[in-house]
Amino acid sequence: MTDPVVEVHLPEDHAARSLAADARAGLSASPKTLPPKWFYDARGSDLFEQITRLPEYYPTRAEREILAARAPEIATVTGAHTLVELGSGSSEKTRLLLDALRDNGSLSQIVALDVSETALREAVGALASEYADVQVTGVVGDFTQHLGLLPGEPARVVAFLGGTIGNFLPEERAQFLAATREVLKPGEWLLLGTDLVKDETTLVQAYDDAAGVTAEFNRNVLHVLNRELGADFDPADFEHVACWDAENEWIEMRLRAKKALTATIAALELGVAFAEGEEMRTEISAKFRRDGVSGELAAAGFTLEHWWTDEAGRFALSLSRAD
Repeated sequence: MTDPVVEVHLPEDHAARSLAADARAGLSASPKTLPPKWFYDARGSDLFEQITRLPEYYPTRAEREILAARAPEIATVTGAHTLVELGSGSSEKTRLLLDALRDNGSLSQIVALDVSETALREAVGALASEYADVQVTGVVGDFTQHLGLLPGEPARVVAFLGGTIGNFLPEERAQFLAATREVLKPGEWLLLGTDLVKDETTLVQAYDDAAGVTAEFNRNVLHVLNRELGADFDPADFEHVACWDAENEWIEMRLRAKKALTATIAALELGVAFAEGEEMRTEISAKFRRDGVSGELAAAGFTLEHWWTDEAGRFALSLSRAD
């Protein structure tokens, strides 16, 4: 086995400083907001894994269905020597791609980028064990800042799966796609997972399950603020809200105050007042149509070459070539 390499491009206090900055900006704004990345401490990650197995939450199953059917075709079309995954690279879906590339005889390197050094080291260790003849490199970084530092032997395919791009606002998506294109040489590839527009009931239920797991996941951001910034939120004071914004074609998750309250964030010396019924947005999850995805990719310098959906047409994987 070749020992994995881990490159660290974030200072040790990056997460603490980023959380403090996001909390100060978002909780002082009107309306209040927090970025969804702060759901994902160890508890939040475990809750999200539970969500992916819920009957209402179709995206993970739908994307896996597409990859199971199309991974050999992706390997043949791209002939990629390097798979770059934006995320920890530990999922079953990633392995479907890696196995197909290995079976195709082209895979020589795996690069995984994640903001969490702990999660990344665990992931690259597992990958190095399973793909002993392949160089595994972990990059501790933020994919909104450090794409230009990604290593890898051409031809590369960058995989951004799970519909995570839907958590970006439109201008953030444009910046991300342009930055990804800047990293790639002409002829290299982007494999992108996008959840599709569908009926409101199916969408809302995917983010407001009957068992209440997503509600607990949403409130987990308050536990994170309490632990990391010395806040005194009582998560029981907030109810989970998921709603469909038909104009923007995205789901919003919010936390709604059940009563008027003021929370103190000790590390920021900040008091945060909520009126009864006031809502704080914690996530958007944009849903897409093929024409829109194609247009956004083209604006960033990609040509959409392949578009696959699951049998029910709920989710899409697109494979695009850098122009």
